[in-house]
Amino acid sequence: MKYYIISGEASGDLHASNLMKALKKEDDHADFRFWGGDLMLAQGGTLVKHYKDLAFMGFAEVIMNLRTILNNIKFCKKDILEYAPDALILVDYPGFNLRIAEFAKKNGITVHYYISPQIWAWKENRIKKIKRDVDQMYVILPFEREFYEDKHDFPVHFVGHPLLDAIADRKPISPEVFAEENGLNEKPIVALLPGSRKQEITKMLLVMSKMAGKFPDHQFVIAGAPGQELSFYNNFLKEENISIVENKTYDLLSVATAAVVTSGTATLETALFKVPEVVCYKGNEISYQIGKRLVNVKYISLVNLILDKEAVTELIQDDFNETNLENELFKILDYKGRESIFDHYYKLEQALGGKGASEKTAKLIIKNT
Repeated sequence: MKYYIISGEASGDLHASNLMKALKKEDDHADFRFWGGDLMLAQGGTLVKHYKDLAFMGFAEVIMNLRTILNNIKFCKKDILEYAPDALILVDYPGFNLRIAEFAKKNGITVHYYISPQIWAWKENRIKKIKRDVDQMYVILPFEREFYEDKHDFPVHFVGHPLLDAIADRKPISPEVFAEENGLNEKPIVALLPGSRKQEITKMLLVMSKMAGKFPDHQFVIAGAPGQELSFYNNFLKEENISIVENKTYDLLSVATAAVVTSGTATLETALFKVPEVVCYKGNEISYQIGKRLVNVKYISLVNLILDKEAVTELIQDDFNETNLENELFKILDYKGRESIFDHYYKLEQALGGKGASEKTAKLIIKNT
């Protein structure tokens, strides 16, 4: 079959690439055309647009780039019709993908949505469009099935979280080998995960990088984001105790003692690697003030949302400053502070279900197309 896949972010690139791998196992004639990234490209097929050219963060940024976004939507619709896929697979990225879902449905193309838009957090009225335009929805968080089926009478497939597979399938690396390969010393590592977009990386690292001078017994290592040039990070490497590794986030987390993480999928990845973390977020002030009034969740990290408690500390907007971050980092580097976090992480992993999300989803897509 012919599959047209749309992913607009780094995390979507990871999950979509694993889904493509699973689809190829089930379908010997699988042909792919997609919007995504390097991981998807490695699975074969034709890359139409890279996600790094699509990611606009926050309300203000979207408005500033509205013309580009509208042109991308217009081009995507034309490209889908020319390719004539058997199945359209949308991966998260709701602002763009829900528009494409409506178009595809009207043109008789089967619409599969993998990784639900977070309408349980905000824009719940999008459920009307989803029920109208999406043929099959595959959810990865345990509370999403109840949200869709019990609250909105829309049947979905809970397939488990694909991060369990991505982490389990990686090749392990020892701390000694990682240090040698990346020019690091023997000090315990604090990983800094500032995000994937330039604007958020800059905001987050301005504070995160200051920690390198406050904890001399540890070394601080920035996880360089895919698609970002190494030179972009140079302004944040002025402390002696800080360095960067590119495209090795999982290896970094596997050897880290603690982490400072920008809110997003990385908070869950860090937890699944059993790394105590402080979760941070600081955005455009206008976007933040608008979002605060619209978002209907108690927490910003997936860890806390799934467990429905503050298992990891969140520093948001003005609370994300040098003093608070130093205090919270000190706590998770202390033995007593770490012990309770590990207990929360065990419960988190149990709630996410077992492995095999990609394989389950691939089989269901083929069955329901």
